[in-house]
Amino acid sequence: MALSSTQIQKAQPNAKSYRLYDERGLYLEISPAGGKHWRLKYRFGGKEKRLALGSYPDVGLKAAREARDSARAMLANGQDPGQHKRNLKAQKILIAGDSFEGIAREWHQGRSRVWSESHASNIMGRLERDVFPWLGNRPISEIKVPELLKALRRIENRGAHETAHRVLGNCGEIFRYAVQSGKTERNIVSDLKGALQPVQKTHLAAITDPKRVGELLKMIDGYQGTLPVKCALRLAPLVFVRPGELRAAEWNSIDLKKAEWRFMASKTRTQHVVPLATQAIEILKELQPLTGNGRYLFPGQRSAHRPMSNNAVLSAFRRMEIGKDEMSGHGFRAMARTILDEELGFRPDIIEHQLAHRVKDPLGRAYNRTSHLDERRAMMQAWADYLEGLKTNGNV
Repeated sequence: MALSSTQIQKAQPNAKSYRLYDERGLYLEISPAGGKHWRLKYRFGGKEKRLALGSYPDVGLKAAREARDSARAMLANGQDPGQHKRNLKAQKILIAGDSFEGIAREWHQGRSRVWSESHASNIMGRLERDVFPWLGNRPISEIKVPELLKALRRIENRGAHETAHRVLGNCGEIFRYAVQSGKTERNIVSDLKGALQPVQKTHLAAITDPKRVGELLKMIDGYQGTLPVKCALRLAPLVFVRPGELRAAEWNSIDLKKAEWRFMASKTRTQHVVPLATQAIEILKELQPLTGNGRYLFPGQRSAHRPMSNNAVLSAFRRMEIGKDEMSGHGFRAMARTILDEELGFRPDIIEHQLAHRVKDPLGRAYNRTSHLDERRAMMQAWADYLEGLKTNGNV
């Protein structure tokens, strides 16, 4: 029987190490100290072996399964994934010269300065799982289109079509960097246009009907979980930032006197300002005595030095019996965008500014973070008042 995220989160340490098994050799080992470590049991050359795949929650269930599938794909091609990992360690993962992996890591190191930590980690993880085992040691100038396509087909064959497109995009940037660096003559990725199966676009679930929004807010007020999670749920509709930005919010970026939250937007890598309505300030003041002496507004359950996990809000939704097809953590953004425009009549460009989307003036120049701040401040208070009306008396 396959593991679930809930089982993993609830797993507690015992006096001795024990295992929770997933499928196809993957299992999670829980140590007496509380560590949760992914392992893959496999056979190679007639011998049973183990491969470490990282620790939870740094490596989630989905990522562990992808790592398992990549390792099993290597086995199917006659490669020992454990030996491959040891080879990388022996070389200190510093593959010099003009190899694909060496150039990819050089490109990644340069770009990481403007990426969020999680984004940089996700990109390198995809490359390490799905490209380096087959193309990493190859001189980038010698890699041919069919070779790269074969690596991408392996990803598609396990049903990860969106991942295949992302890996293709990453490879395109790596080849472009190699051309600019004089390591190869041309970017072969352009020859793969249309080669991959298209990805079915789906919209993240969001509640946009005012009546149902009011019901959702009442359910959040009645949530019986921990105070940080409840405060995150209550704050999410009032600020409608990206889920990762909310869970990683830091106290030093909050100015309660000015009623502002300033941080680096994860998508645009520009400074963003969120005016805080009086209702948001009340929530923060309630939370401050509990977490205000630490770094994060919403610290993780196991360590105050890390923010709340990705699944905390989603798990809370499920506990409130709000299905994943009805509401997602990202759904508060769609909720605000729709209702602020259609019900409250605010200008679309003001809404887009507050969503931290790139908005340009008539001359094509991007507005800075303080653009229309007074209008946005008024809009955020009007939005908070509107939500309070929906929650208290259903007034739409």
